[in-house]
Amino acid sequence: MKVLYFAWLRERVGVPEEEVEVPAGVRTVSELAAFLRAKGGGHAHAFDNPAVVRAALDRKHVKPDAPLGAAREIAFFPPMTGG
Repeated sequence: MKVLYFAWLRERVGVPEEEVEVPAGVRTVSELAAFLRAKGGGHAHAFDNPAVVRAALDRKHVKPDAPLGAAREIAFFPPMTGG
């Protein structure tokens, strides 16, 4: 699965995107975030407070409990504000 990182998540992880082999037991957005956090280093720092991380599956905003299903891409980003 292609994983994209935006804003301070990209800065903490150290790359704008990466290909991740998602383990069979990882089925939701929050489980994927926990899997990435367990990698340690910048990933751990990026996902140290998952409540403030938003996600989109195949460019559609989703909640943390959303199933990954057959999605090919997930993007993680901080909350956005408008003006």
